[in-house]
Amino acid sequence: MEVVVGKARLRSLLEHFGELKDCREPAKVRYPLSEVLFLVVAATIAGCDDYDEIALWGETHRDFLRRFSEYYFGTPGEDWLRVLMNRIDPALFQACFTDWARKLRPDAADLIAIDGKTSRRSHDRGRGQKPLHLVSAFATTQRLVLAQEAVDEKENECGVIPEILDRLNIEGALVTIDAIACNPKIAAAITDRKADYILAVKANQPTLNKDIAIFFADHASEALFCSDVDKDHGRIETRRVLVSHNINWLLSGRRYPDEPRFPTLASIIMVESIVETKGNVHTERRYYISSATLTPERAAEAIRGHWRVETSLHWVLDVTFKEDQSGLRRGHGARNMAVVRHFSINLIRLAKGKHSIKTTRKAAGWNPDELARILNVQPR
Repeated sequence: MEVVVGKARLRSLLEHFGELKDCREPAKVRYPLSEVLFLVVAATIAGCDDYDEIALWGETHRDFLRRFSEYYFGTPGEDWLRVLMNRIDPALFQACFTDWARKLRPDAADLIAIDGKTSRRSHDRGRGQKPLHLVSAFATTQRLVLAQEAVDEKENECGVIPEILDRLNIEGALVTIDAIACNPKIAAAITDRKADYILAVKANQPTLNKDIAIFFADHASEALFCSDVDKDHGRIETRRVLVSHNINWLLSGRRYPDEPRFPTLASIIMVESIVETKGNVHTERRYYISSATLTPERAAEAIRGHWRVETSLHWVLDVTFKEDQSGLRRGHGARNMAVVRHFSINLIRLAKGKHSIKTTRKAAGWNPDELARILNVQPR
């Protein structure tokens, strides 16, 4: 797989924008689609969260924008932006993003977390429209968004996971998913693509959850384990990760004798957290299954990496990009702006250095040269 580095990064992005189909009549196009998308991504990086902010930023930064494209008629106002972003085919835009994001990843096998997030204010009760729910694939080591797909509600996440997997090269990767996808169909979708899974086991698999809990209660001393301790603000958390490759007893006779419940099951995992605060002790145990023959250290790395989706993606979208406060409801605007934020997060992460994403966005808004550095392209 080609890796996009250096000044080719945004050049690749602009080439992908140029391939998007523009449904408008060419003779009536004042604002080329590639220029509009470049404006929206640049303004979002620079701290703009709504169409009115993006339009004003474009109006006041036309000299900067013209360093990279013509912008013959200037930049569109808020209403034009809204119309254009509502009309872009979200499936094509997501495919554009996914193809670009794939080129940001090295060839090496990776940890990929798949998780969903709801944009809570994107609903329209008057039209019976539910909030936008996006399922994203996230490279937890590089902290890059790789792909996303919209569903009408969280319960339908499993239906789009195979579609997301088809867009990515996951061969050799370790894919982590929460308990909503703990079923043989999703497990097979991952192993059929020459990758391995770690699936959380909770109440949706009550018998399996109970069986694994009983196994570790009786055989914890036989399992491989690693542990670590966190101390912070009077809170002490001790985590133990136990892994067993003894899975021969996890059999069922549903269709034929000795049929495995999950394909190529190789490991079962228990994560035990003991939290001490002001004399109180709370213990929590979580269980997982995997198709990989894992060490405790590798299991801990993957599971903790999956938790990073909340802090490194969902929390950033809500707090830094104010996604939960966005009131976009009509047309395709909510879905397309979600993709724009993913473009922006990836570009910022690749260039932000030692500063936080919030500080990097502010610096990009204050200093056009800093924004150009993040976009990583030479002026034309």
